[in-house]
Amino acid sequence: MVIQISLQDIKELRNRTGAGIIDCKKALQSSQGNMDIAIENLRKKGLAFANKKSNRITAEGVIESYIHMGSKIGVLVELNCETDFVARRPEFQKLAKDIAMQIAAYKSIQYIAVKDISKQTIDNEMRIESQKEDLINKPKEVKEKIVIGRLDKRLKEITLMNQPFIKNQDQSVEELIQYYISLLGENIQVRRFERFILGEGIEKQQINYNQQIIDLINK
Repeated sequence: MVIQISLQDIKELRNRTGAGIIDCKKALQSSQGNMDIAIENLRKKGLAFANKKSNRITAEGVIESYIHMGSKIGVLVELNCETDFVARRPEFQKLAKDIAMQIAAYKSIQYIAVKDISKQTIDNEMRIESQKEDLINKPKEVKEKIVIGRLDKRLKEITLMNQPFIKNQDQSVEELIQYYISLLGENIQVRRFERFILGEGIEKQQINYNQQIIDLINK
């Protein structure tokens, strides 16, 4: 049974940890309202104090690469931090490699976060979902709830931050980064990425070998 958490408790936990409102609410619910346990759980996830660093300027970092086995998929990702000291830390470089692997593993990823998706794209996704045949005869209120749910799922599928981390499916990429922010004491941001797929965009020639043999015989 999910217990009801007061807004006052959420505010208090947020003030004490700097974690997001939703994360604070979830932490309090999972701890049955126990403030100390909620703080401990947020610290374990790396969520405590991470949000307080989110507005700091990140001008250092690394450009990391990952080439998948067979050399048919490659990824470049720019991961930023505040200082060159942290950029050289093995933990930071490991994070950059893990994020590059994440992008290679999930071909659906097109954006870093939902905020990077244009309104036009979101409206188009909503239009597609609302016109699906299984919703035609649904009541308006039910249809709207289903569309919103499906849209939310779709936006998470195409954004890096909302993906489950490939090495720990119980943790999102955003939570992973927040953990490293707490660990290293600096703001960390994924600035941009590019995925390369061998032969992508090239129109491949379809060769009819049977026809070639027939042509050779008839010469």
